Amino acid sequence: MTKNKKIITGLMLAAVAIAIMMFSSMPSAGSKEISISELEQNKAEYVGEYLMTQGLLNKESIKWDADKIELQFEIYDENNVSLPVFHKGIKPDNFSDDIIVIVEGMLDKNGVFEAEKVQTKCPSKYEGEDMENYDVETHKQILGEQKD
Repeated sequence: MTKNKKIITGLMLAAVAIAIMMFSSMPSAGSKEISISELEQNKAEYVGEYLMTQGLLNKESIKWDADKIELQFEIYDENNVSLPVFHKGIKPDNFSDDIIVIVEGMLDKNGVFEAEKVQTKCPSKYEGEDMENYDVETHKQILGEQKD
């Protein structure tokens, strides 16, 4: 093998090794998606595991400490089962009622979800309507008004 082939082979092996190490060390690579109700029923089973769950935000529960950059809040599911969440990081801009919050992290032994990631989804009021309710004439009128 020539010197150039050895160098290229060595660099490729190093790149593959780095990629494998990066992927395997990411906690979210091994996260389980679980409902809040299931988490509540089997708390002891999930303590210390990296999990992902989602629920509606309870706006009254929000406690934001800007000095410490700490956020505490509760999310709840369709069964009104709530989950207290603690996040060391910034508060998302659109934290309000009827917002769906997705959290990734671990459940501690006290039942508090320590979130590494906090994401929000737009409320359903921003989603489009069904195509069955689509009115062609209204759409034409809107387009006609914009051209004038």
